[in-house]
Amino acid sequence: MSVAPSTLRDMTVALPPKPLAALSADEARRIALRAQGMLGVPDRRGGVRGVLRRLGAVQLDTISVLARSHELVPYARLGAVGRSSVEAAYWGAGTSFEYWSHAACVLPIEEWPLFAFRRRAFTARGRRWHTMADAERSCAEVRARLHAEGPLTSTDLGGARNGGPWWDWSETKIATEWLLDVGEVVCTERRGWKRVYDLAERAVPAELLAQQLDDETCLRRLVGQAGTALGVATRADLADYHRLKGEQVDAVAADAGLVPVEVQGWGRDGGPGSAWADPAALATTPRGRHRTTLLSPFDSLIWDRARTERIFGFAHRLEAYVPKPKRVHGYFAMPLLAGGRLVGRVDPAREGRVLIARQVSVASPAAVAPMAQALREAADWVGCDEVKVERVVPESLAGPLTAAVSAG
Repeated sequence: MSVAPSTLRDMTVALPPKPLAALSADEARRIALRAQGMLGVPDRRGGVRGVLRRLGAVQLDTISVLARSHELVPYARLGAVGRSSVEAAYWGAGTSFEYWSHAACVLPIEEWPLFAFRRRAFTARGRRWHTMADAERSCAEVRARLHAEGPLTSTDLGGARNGGPWWDWSETKIATEWLLDVGEVVCTERRGWKRVYDLAERAVPAELLAQQLDDETCLRRLVGQAGTALGVATRADLADYHRLKGEQVDAVAADAGLVPVEVQGWGRDGGPGSAWADPAALATTPRGRHRTTLLSPFDSLIWDRARTERIFGFAHRLEAYVPKPKRVHGYFAMPLLAGGRLVGRVDPAREGRVLIARQVSVASPAAVAPMAQALREAADWVGCDEVKVERVVPESLAGPLTAAVSAG
């Protein structure tokens, strides 16, 4: 007996949704480490530029203790790369630019079109938090100087401050930063930690400058890039990477090339699973050698404190802006990564050619050897001949650590 097509439609049974991939917390940790370039053989052929492209953003910060944060990031992944070559890799040959991502970050020049949504948002706002007495005149003067003279610093343009505190910006500085916000001006390098500005029409390759992506495309590609750089991430993690809003992530995550997954112990975070993952990261099991290194607090592996605690069970806080008597771990405590886990931290300083570990905290006796190794390697990288350990927590490991440092 034949069955009418309409009857066949009536008999169709909806298939259950495809089950989400399930990851253990340990698998998620290893995926995150590999995605950030901390597990497996370092890609030395790509060098510092390869690290920048992989991460998609390297945060800048004024603090320089062992070295500046943007130098520490490639060091953590590649080892003792020359510090001058780090600067050349970031700023040479127009391969990157500085803009507002996770914070002020060095970004691959290929990402210029992806921040069009943010430039438009600045334009719609109409001003920074500063005020200008004559915005049109000030901006016109900056444009004219850059057009006539090429790349200039704020000092070259007439001075960054009015003579008061650091936030008491000059009219020229406000105008220049506003033009940077909206994309007319680009920071092409840092010179003596001063931004060097140029016109976007000269600094950005024409094919990138011509791309006018809509907001949805910008967000979709940035969320996809963040997912690839993180390996596996919650909604909040994806939003934090380039400082997006949660609802912006929600709007594009399903179309960003990521797949929903469940991660043991992560809980739900507003999405279809507990997290999103880069499908390429799920295709193979993360294997290889772990990096043993000290990390900048602004390293993208750990810059999100909630994610760091979730993945590594390690609570970390930058105490540089905490009054000295209230600091627990020190001014610029750098976590120690060893064996794929965070097993200690050190607050470093430098006096001449001596690296001073003002306070060292280690999780267990097993962390003594990797801490000593990391201190010796860091000292050698920054040109120090000696490592001096001042205080160790717990105190019972002070002797073993000092001996391990000296033995190297």
